[in-house]
Amino acid sequence: METERTPQMDFGISGRSIICFAGEDWWYHHPHSKNHILKRLARQNKVLFVNSLTMGLPSFSNPDFFLKIRRKLRSYMRWLRKVPEGLYVMTPVSFPLYGSSVGRTINRCLLLVQLRLVALLCGFRKPVIWVAIPSAADIVQALKPELLLYQVSDKYEANEDSALSSDIIRQWDQQLKEQAAVVMYSGRKLFQESDSPRRYFLEQAVDFDHFATEAGQTASEVANIPRPVLGYFGYMDYVMDVVLMEEVAKRRPEWHWLLIGGKSNLVQFNSPNFHYIGPKPYAELPKYLRHIDVCVLPWSQGNTFTSYGSAIKVREYLATGKPVVISPLYEYLETPGVRIYRNADEFISAVEDALLNDTQANRAFRQSVVRNCTWDVRAREVGQLIKRLLTNGIHDAHATQDPRSVAGTQQEVVTNTQP
Repeated sequence: METERTPQMDFGISGRSIICFAGEDWWYHHPHSKNHILKRLARQNKVLFVNSLTMGLPSFSNPDFFLKIRRKLRSYMRWLRKVPEGLYVMTPVSFPLYGSSVGRTINRCLLLVQLRLVALLCGFRKPVIWVAIPSAADIVQALKPELLLYQVSDKYEANEDSALSSDIIRQWDQQLKEQAAVVMYSGRKLFQESDSPRRYFLEQAVDFDHFATEAGQTASEVANIPRPVLGYFGYMDYVMDVVLMEEVAKRRPEWHWLLIGGKSNLVQFNSPNFHYIGPKPYAELPKYLRHIDVCVLPWSQGNTFTSYGSAIKVREYLATGKPVVISPLYEYLETPGVRIYRNADEFISAVEDALLNDTQANRAFRQSVVRNCTWDVRAREVGQLIKRLLTNGIHDAHATQDPRSVAGTQQEVVTNTQP
């Protein structure tokens, strides 16, 4: 449960029905941007969070093929639940047949029946629809939205986790960009490459109080891991640069790695100084992070998909105040307080510098970078954007927000132009 709470905050809209087609499942991930924002909007609005509509199964040869099927089947069994945060979470049943036109037609009919039933049961009328995954393109207009928002958070066609044709994904993506009142980009690189006249930069944020807290004890499970400790949390799959990690582990055997989160079968760690402890509840993460000396993001640098990423965990790392060493992710190249590496030598040098020369003033500075970039701020921004579009019509959606801000110093540079 998040510690950042402002129950009386006005998030800009109230009494609305909002349906979000998310790019992830509510049940199996630490909160993403939609999760954080919709929890807040649900305090004053009726919200349905639709778990990820798969963009096709990975290839049969993928080591995670059966793992992903089992996880999705467990999610199907829950179908529709109301969660403690006050919103509805739904996993509509569909078939992973998006590679054929017949399969897509079958899924469209199946999904529409389920969604219309849920809308009737839960009282969703004239919804604002927020799409964050291209595979929802075929059904959103049939739901007759009062307003359609499209959030682009990844380079979808570059996702190696799906066997679906990149041409189909690009077709869906273009269709949504043409239909949406506004296209919200969550990454600087995605935003800057866009030529959409209705683009909007929706910067990521952080649950600052949750990660900045210093009270409490270190989790007993990790308290005896020798220091110094390099830490990473989040799902570990093909984005991880395991080769670099293994090289660093061998060259610096006195450094120990604490790895927290789910793990793909693609990722195997062999060095004895790796401590993989699996996923932990979001609410308990601070107890584990206290034992970390340097937070790291060892992502592969040759991967197109990750190069467009805007990993929220970097902001969460900064909120802890601990030193942060990351691969050259475009999103954070100019973010103060972050050490960037490009090879194993630079990684080792950056960590050594952090361990030897970090100060309390450095810690306070890193926290200041993200202190005011909270999910309360971002939820209010989204609520106000929706309100403006509903009030003034689609012409007001022709807004371009310049991502010149760094995390924590949100500068709303918005230019409204008539089409």
